[in-house]
Amino acid sequence: MNYTIHEQDGSKVAVLDDPHAVIADVQTALDLMAGIGWDPSGPCHKLLLNQSNLPDAFFELKTGLAGEILQKYRTYQFKIAIVGDFEAYSSKSLRDFIYECNKGEDVFFKKDREEALAALHRVP
Repeated sequence: MNYTIHEQDGSKVAVLDDPHAVIADVQTALDLMAGIGWDPSGPCHKLLLNQSNLPDAFFELKTGLAGEILQKYRTYQFKIAIVGDFEAYSSKSLRDFIYECNKGEDVFFKKDREEALAALHRVP
């Protein structure tokens, strides 16, 4: 999966550039995390991706996919921001999940790339 590194004030964020790359399972998420964590330009522990980089099952909380993937990122102290239009989902549990994530410092759901980068660069 292709990504670029966005740097700001000593903070590095890996931005997944490929709109067709899909993190369909936990192993793919771990592989991406390992590649970013050992980037030749130096370690990076923050990731920005788009809603299109995740399967629909990720946004159906009952599948458990979101929980599994995001728990791996938390376990390895990775910060992640997902950019997309989440208003399209009618699930109250998903809206509540997104709200709670956005209150923390590990996982963010943002409407645009600029908001996502700002959130990730703000956290250690």
